[in-house]
Amino acid sequence: MEFLELAKKRCSTRKYTDRKVEPEKLEKILEAARVAPTGKNAQAFKLLVLQSEESLHKLKDAANFYDAPLAVLICADVENTWHRSFDGKVISDIDASIVSTHMVLEAADLGLASLWICRFKPDVVREAFSIPEGFEPVNLTVFGYPDEPLKSSERHDADRKPLSELVVSESF
Repeated sequence: MEFLELAKKRCSTRKYTDRKVEPEKLEKILEAARVAPTGKNAQAFKLLVLQSEESLHKLKDAANFYDAPLAVLICADVENTWHRSFDGKVISDIDASIVSTHMVLEAADLGLASLWICRFKPDVVREAFSIPEGFEPVNLTVFGYPDEPLKSSERHDADRKPLSELVVSESF
């Protein structure tokens, strides 16, 4: 599949079957995260994989994850994340976003649905899953088999701004 076809295929899904994600598909999703580019190749993150009934039950106190059978919490290693020297900008959110993007695109290629969730209670996940100091829970990405029709790849023509509204050349 060509990249743009894959990128257009991927959509946010909020209704999942209870079918578990196969271990070999999970491994491919995690490998996609591993090869994601990060600032200075620091790879300053940990992926907390949640798929047991007990873990998913604990997660319900922190977020609505739409009963997906698999969740991955991306935690930034803030002490080892690259900082831009000019202004001190910490890029942990950027790194986590790239990692999440790689995972959701791999999932789409594998026929899985996904949802990227930033609306969760970080203090609750920190306590529930013993996230150590120095690690920041940045986002939660869930995966599974969709229990609703996926959105059309053609939706981007109507749902997205045209390039003419997004791109400027040479200067603002």
